[in-house]
Amino acid sequence: MARISMAEVIVALVLSAAMLQVTYAEDYTVGDSTGWVRPSDSTFYTNWAADKVFHINDTLAFDFTTGAHDVAIVTKDAYDSCSTTNPTQLFQTGPVTLTLNSTGEHYYICTITGHCSAGQKLAINVVADSDNTTPGPSGSTTPPSAASSSRGFTFAFFMFVVIGLLF
Repeated sequence: MARISMAEVIVALVLSAAMLQVTYAEDYTVGDSTGWVRPSDSTFYTNWAADKVFHINDTLAFDFTTGAHDVAIVTKDAYDSCSTTNPTQLFQTGPVTLTLNSTGEHYYICTITGHCSAGQKLAINVVADSDNTTPGPSGSTTPPSAASSSRGFTFAFFMFVVIGLLF
C-alpha cells in the first residue's frame, strides 16, 4: 500500500475546505409555506427571520401572486416608514428569487397600498461565514441557527471522511 505524506494530507484538506466553502449556500422561502403575503400578524416576517442566520450566496425566494404583491429592495429609512417611493429595486412579477451578495442589513417591503404597514416587510442581516453571531435588525445579537451549525458539522464530517479515505 502506498504511503501518503503529511504534505499530501494537508493539501487534500485545504482543497476540500475550499470546495466546501465555495459550494455551500442556503435557500430560504420567505415566510415558508405562507409565502410573501399581507400577514394577519404584523410581526410575522420579523418572527420568521429571527432564528435564521443569512450568509453570502444564500437565496431568498419571495413566493407571491403577480399583481397581488411585489418585492421592493429599500433603504432602512424607507423600511421603517414604509415609503414606497424610490426603491433600490422593484420586482412585480412573482415569484422572485434573490441571491444575497453582500454583508450587512437588507430591507424588503411590498409596495401595494397598506401591505407594508400591515407587516409585509422583511429586515435581515447577512454575515460572512466566519461570523459566529449575527447582529439582528434591532442591533441585538442572535446565535447561529441550526442551518449555520450544520455547516460546521457538515465540514467536520466531510473532513473525517477525507482523512479516513487517505489512510
